[in-house]
Amino acid sequence: MTVSTSARWLLLIHQIPPKPAYLRVKVGRRLAKLGAVAIKNSVYALPNTENAAEHLQWVLKEIVDGGGDATICEAGFVRGISDADVETLFVKARDADYSALANELRTLMKSFPRATARADQRSKLEADFGRARRRFDEIVAVDFFGSPERSGVEGLLATAEARLLGPVKTRGTHATEAHTYRRRTWVTRKGIHVDRMASAWLIRRFIDPEATFKFVAAKGYEPSKGELRFDMYDGEFTHEGDLCTFEMLVRRLRLSEPGLRLIAEIVHDIDLRDEKFGRAETSGIARVIAGIALAHRDDETRLSRASAVFDGLYESHPRRRS
Repeated sequence: MTVSTSARWLLLIHQIPPKPAYLRVKVGRRLAKLGAVAIKNSVYALPNTENAAEHLQWVLKEIVDGGGDATICEAGFVRGISDADVETLFVKARDADYSALANELRTLMKSFPRATARADQRSKLEADFGRARRRFDEIVAVDFFGSPERSGVEGLLATAEARLLGPVKTRGTHATEAHTYRRRTWVTRKGIHVDRMASAWLIRRFIDPEATFKFVAAKGYEPSKGELRFDMYDGEFTHEGDLCTFEMLVRRLRLSEPGLRLIAEIVHDIDLRDEKFGRAETSGIARVIAGIALAHRDDETRLSRASAVFDGLYESHPRRRS
């Protein structure tokens, strides 16, 4: 048996005394905030980074100061559990976080006031929305392996913000012709899921056949001259109101090819999870897209596999043929 010497993970192994009772709760909350997942009882894992190591040192100190015992070690799994299994634990944990936040946002949107609402009502809702936005940022910070649930919550946040504060004004919201965009570099966030997959497919097939794609970190990226960002905050093409990025591209670039409406409705419902269109195909396509994301971490591979799906969907749409 060959044993790998790589250590992708940091493990915190602890023993916490039954008293004081608050210590176990405090440590549990701290580990949850760091995004750690439980491998076994009292064994928690984080990706092996300097930042994670520093935070775990503070958790260890709290445990020891409280009368417990703890150890931090670097680890690589050999048998019993694989790296892929651990990654799945992280993704499932973030899936649950995003799902809970999505439910909170849907509940919040049901209480959004009319234009005649009192100032105190609107102020409270704005504060509630601000807390939801901060919670989203907290989840993103520990979404180490790109939960597929993230894009849907981003869509809900954009929709909630538009309903609460009015339409979001983004650069270049006027319609323009698709042929004005050629041989460009199109930038989007790493870990592409349905809206970014579909948008990239749309760009390459109907807008810019020679497009180059760049997949970057969500925060801190400064675009170079001539680059176009899509499905990114403050991007040239992104969510607006209750429209996902794919829908915005179709609308703003005046794309009227048969079959794009079908795909737009499916992408919208998968991405925003609001069941606005309720097409029969949506649940099946959602499963296929989720499978692609789980099977492939490389964004170019994800795009290639997803493009085949959208090609098939597009060709399945009835239309006249010469």
